[in-house]
Amino acid sequence: MNEAYNAVKLFLIWSFQGYCLQYFYGSFLESRRQGKTGNSFCVAALYVALKLCLKLYLPSEYGDRRTIETHFITLIGLVVAALFFYKAVRAVTGFLVITFMAVCEIGIFCAFIMGEIYSPVMEFWNWCMGKGYIRSVSLFENLHTITYLVTQALLCAVAVALPMVVFRKIVQGFREKDYAIGRTELLFLLAPGLVSLLICLLLQTYLYIENGQIYMASPLLLFIIPAILLLCLLFILSDVKLFQDMIDRNREKSSRIILEKQVSGMQEHIAEMDHMYSGIRGMKHDMKNSLTVIMQLADSGSNEELRDYLSGLSQTLDRLEFHFKTGNAVVDTLLNTKYHEIMRTMPGLQFHADQLLFPEKLMIQSYDIGIILGNALDNALEACKKLKAEEQEEETFIRLSSYARGKMFFLEIENSFDGKVVQKQDAEFPVTTKADKKVHGIGLINIKNTAEKYHGAVDWSIEHKIFTLSVMLKNEKCI
Repeated sequence: MNEAYNAVKLFLIWSFQGYCLQYFYGSFLESRRQGKTGNSFCVAALYVALKLCLKLYLPSEYGDRRTIETHFITLIGLVVAALFFYKAVRAVTGFLVITFMAVCEIGIFCAFIMGEIYSPVMEFWNWCMGKGYIRSVSLFENLHTITYLVTQALLCAVAVALPMVVFRKIVQGFREKDYAIGRTELLFLLAPGLVSLLICLLLQTYLYIENGQIYMASPLLLFIIPAILLLCLLFILSDVKLFQDMIDRNREKSSRIILEKQVSGMQEHIAEMDHMYSGIRGMKHDMKNSLTVIMQLADSGSNEELRDYLSGLSQTLDRLEFHFKTGNAVVDTLLNTKYHEIMRTMPGLQFHADQLLFPEKLMIQSYDIGIILGNALDNALEACKKLKAEEQEEETFIRLSSYARGKMFFLEIENSFDGKVVQKQDAEFPVTTKADKKVHGIGLINIKNTAEKYHGAVDWSIEHKIFTLSVMLKNEKCI
């Protein structure tokens, strides 16, 4: 009876661990199969089958050697499951495997210690029976049965509930699941799980030596071991929180660096605008001298020298010309700077900003508009370059427009791209295809932060090979 009950109990615990495994993997890794439900079932079933095979076919007389081999085979099985069912060739996979094993082992240990409560409680009933407080044999047997069932129920509850709570906390706390983990960062993440796993291995070896009787070895261990195991869980959760805080600080630092570069760029734009205005004033001053030279060249009949002179004069005027006039001096300078950059790097790209106009009473700071347009244009230009590199004949363009609706002001940026977008679950923006993913999406995040200053929002959409970014701002001064 007890053996059958224990078999059912183990099967239920393994099944729930399998459920936790697919939940833990699925929260971080992308599935290789289309059907997410079927994939999850296969992962859970594979885990249960692995644990069952280890229980049935690994001889129990191996003792502590059996414990080590069980952990090693389980580790291999978890890695194989991750690689087979998920796109798991990532550093975070090592963290998932080790942490899963450690948390499950801690849950089993805590449940096992909960089961040890049965022995002292039964000693109490025996004492009561010996003192005559319990005189009925049937009552004593009923108390024996109830104590056993309650103890086993608590054991199963701890074994399944504790790991699930920890896994949910890790999934919620580890927000940057697509973060490219470095070697040193991986060691930082692995340390708590490895330490916890080794502690569990040590305790299992000790329990084998003591024939599994913790209470008989020392009643104090019933309190010391759970305390150590709970500290291990806190160590794992704290490590995840510290790692996420580190990512946030690094991202803020990268964002600040980008903003500083953008401020520097805006200063350069303003300096260039001053240079243009100075050049225009200089050209006006020199216009009389230029006309005199032209007349002299025309009188001398030197048509070739006249053409060369007029060509040079035309190029000088082109450099001083504003191709875009939106009504906002800062935006005009930014657009003209980007236009000259496009002409140097992608002369075939169509750049339209005719519909980008600003109302006379614009309360939004020009600097903030420059942040939005600067980031959006950088992303759009990069997407067009990527498209042109993949498909030479494909048409590339960037279109800017704006309009007002009541107190709301809208900016819209459209650009061509290759049509490939990676959108992760619960991610607000598409995932970058850049090699350095540690700073991916900072441009869009800067746009979002700027929009929120004016009680606005950012939205994006895709139609065929056209990416559209829409930014809504309230036309008022930010506080």
